[in-house]
Amino acid sequence: MTKKPAQAPQVVAAVVKRHVIWMGWKLIILLSVSLCLFALLRLHFLYDSYSSPAIHRSRSPITRRANLEFTGPPKIAFLFLARQYLPLDFLWGAFFENADVANFSVYIHSSPGFKFDESTTRSHFFYGRQLKNSIQVVWGESSMIQAERLLLSAALDNPANQRFVLLSDSCVPLYNFSYIYSYMMASSKSFVDSFRDTKEDRYNQKMSPIIQRHKWRKGSQWITLIRSHAEVIADDEVIFPVYRKYCKRRLPLDARKGKLNLKLQKQNNCIPDEHYVQTLLSIADLEGELERRTLTYTVWNLSVTRMESKGWHPITFTYANAGPKKIKEIKAINHVYYETEYRTEWCHTNSTSVPCFLFARKFSRGAAMRLLSEGVVSPYDASTLLAT
Repeated sequence: MTKKPAQAPQVVAAVVKRHVIWMGWKLIILLSVSLCLFALLRLHFLYDSYSSPAIHRSRSPITRRANLEFTGPPKIAFLFLARQYLPLDFLWGAFFENADVANFSVYIHSSPGFKFDESTTRSHFFYGRQLKNSIQVVWGESSMIQAERLLLSAALDNPANQRFVLLSDSCVPLYNFSYIYSYMMASSKSFVDSFRDTKEDRYNQKMSPIIQRHKWRKGSQWITLIRSHAEVIADDEVIFPVYRKYCKRRLPLDARKGKLNLKLQKQNNCIPDEHYVQTLLSIADLEGELERRTLTYTVWNLSVTRMESKGWHPITFTYANAGPKKIKEIKAINHVYYETEYRTEWCHTNSTSVPCFLFARKFSRGAAMRLLSEGVVSPYDASTLLAT
């Protein structure tokens, strides 16, 4: 019998090398496929979790427990977003003086370290009501949303708080406390100005698939919420990070930058506080539980020149233009027209026609004094404020 010639060591080494390389490629391909499947499953889970409204309702065990333990009169939580102090505290002090303390609570987000006490406010209703975990807020950035969520989280700790109204430091009430309390408590819905944003291209494709274009909404920052919707916003851990990353304000035109302006204007322009709450509640399929309008009246300066240089901002009411006639006109408004949706929102509560607005902004100190002297909030002698 003839023996087969022994393979050369070089040939054996080459065969082993090819086998090792092939096995290595198989492992790499298998690992790549596994990672792709994992990524797809994770995206599917995130999308599914925010496609179901059940995920959004009372996800926090603390707030769920607080709801079960609640007894007694429901409260309105007044949530103030302040730059530092409250310039119209004297008006709000008069407003709260005519209220039962069992029916309201006050929370203030101010600049970090600022305290409300006898030296910084003229109303005892604001003493110590500032948040201890406040952050520095910049207009047009996601820090504004974070401040709102901090206010909601603090107010949710009190189970008696059943309505949550967000206010700026220039907001004023247009009615006395009794009327506003009855108005809010009569409705089982939140008041959130919300409409489809079709005129401006603020949606960023990078938000998909967590935030899809057909769920994208726009509206006023000044909202009034029922407790379950406040929990949705305070407990959100998915939508807010996407906004913080992809919803950013475009810098205004600057003549000194020359051709760089053309590049800047091509950037996506997104104002977080005009979209976040509206879009979050849309994704959660909660729009059927909303009165899709705000309770806060605002007049916008629509000057093209001002918009290009500084962006659109509300017109400020002064002593001269905040008289009884103007206030009466605001109170007489009973509907809001949404041009992008060809929708007229008639203002009603439980099928009863009501005035659209309970609050208004932006009011100067002089305008606020006039409201007091005219008895809009309560009988009051505004001249007593001149001494302080």
